[in-house]
Amino acid sequence: MTPMKLGIVVPYSWSFWGGVVEHAELQADALRRLGCEVKTIMGNDPPGQFTRVLHPRHGRHGNPPPDVIPIGRSVIVPANGTLPNIILSPRSVFRIRDALKRERFDVVHLHEPMTPTPCIATLAMCTAPMVGTFHANGDLGWMTFGKPAWGFLAERLDRRIAVSERARDSAARWLPGDYEIVPNGVLIPPEADPGGRDNTVVFAGRHEARKGLHVLLRAWPRIRERTGATLRVCGADPLRVRLLMTRQRIPDDGIDTLGFLPQDEYTAELLRAKVLVAPSLGGESFGIVLVRALACATPVVASDIDGYRDVMTPETAVAFPPGDEDALVDAVASLLGDEPRREALGAAGRRLAQEQYSWDSVGRRLLDIYNSVAA
Repeated sequence: MTPMKLGIVVPYSWSFWGGVVEHAELQADALRRLGCEVKTIMGNDPPGQFTRVLHPRHGRHGNPPPDVIPIGRSVIVPANGTLPNIILSPRSVFRIRDALKRERFDVVHLHEPMTPTPCIATLAMCTAPMVGTFHANGDLGWMTFGKPAWGFLAERLDRRIAVSERARDSAARWLPGDYEIVPNGVLIPPEADPGGRDNTVVFAGRHEARKGLHVLLRAWPRIRERTGATLRVCGADPLRVRLLMTRQRIPDDGIDTLGFLPQDEYTAELLRAKVLVAPSLGGESFGIVLVRALACATPVVASDIDGYRDVMTPETAVAFPPGDEDALVDAVASLLGDEPRREALGAAGRRLAQEQYSWDSVGRRLLDIYNSVAA
């Protein structure tokens, strides 16, 4: 049987970490393990002065791997309370056209399929069966002009997927139709012991107001005083974190800012840490950051918000009201002060991740969908 050749289209830049970019990379790896040939079409911002002008965020250095087809630089476009790096160059349309013609994919999978230009151009030009995954949660106000301009292209999707009920409801508000819920998969390390951890707390996410890093930083001096723990900030640009701490007059005692980390280094951080804190204030469609920690047997202290509630259980996580610094301090301090409870939550979290969010099982579900649309 000839292996299926799959194209994954991501409207963001490979150079800057984000949930959808990580999702697409792990999706491609899982599908290759199932015998598929996979290439990803997405943006790339090579390091240099021009990239530093366009992007204040710290990104990945070097060139994308051979399985990534770069189609152009990205720009920051505020959308849905976040700052994604979207490819808007008209030149990218021609590069997408050439890639589709050259690669002759059996099925093309688009992430955030209503996002210009990569996904809109693909919907307009691709002749292969197409599957679209909708990730975002919120009112999606940009669809006010997006729907009349190019919303009709959604009819070219052979199947629609949403990563959660929140994401499905957000998409269906603008694009009514049938959506199948296929959750995000996560990287699950082969071994993870909830015990014997360093006295560290991990935050993972971009420096955006909705991610709630400022809430955690304001609470940190009291957490540090009660626990002696060290905070490890992953993903957020170190310079912007330091500027935030300066403005808020937060001492840097016990705070390490690590910036972007490759997958293996980030996994190592989670495997060493006693807890991950996710203080987001809203706008999350799925708790991918939470599940990533649970897969490493690292319990979670997280805001009680939509998206996170779909992932958290009392056996794996501790919830606190979003923005409540006092509750955050108490939640982290009490968990770090009760090692048997912390280890029990970590072990239960890993079982949950293995049972529901393994990329091996998610990949098989996706392959079944691809076979159905290609038949």
